[in-house]
Amino acid sequence: MTDFKALILAIVSPLVEHPDDLVVTTTETDRFYEYRLAVHPDDVGRVIGKQGRVAQAIRTIVYSVRVNGNKRVRLIIDDHPTKTLE
Repeated sequence: MTDFKALILAIVSPLVEHPDDLVVTTTETDRFYEYRLAVHPDDVGRVIGKQGRVAQAIRTIVYSVRVNGNKRVRLIIDDHPTKTLE
């Protein structure tokens, strides 16, 4: 299977000022492979973009990668990460 975590980090890292604070966690459900992206609070606007256009572009790229089986990929961008980043 494609390494979605590396793909997401490769797309998002150049966009943010704090690339070391990027965290991607993976969860698998019955229907989805969920990837949750947490960014530094200062970088949330850069990742989401005006009217969500950057986030939608990132999702379009990630969702276009073929997955074996009937599960789909879901990317969730955490604008309020549970872990405090410093």
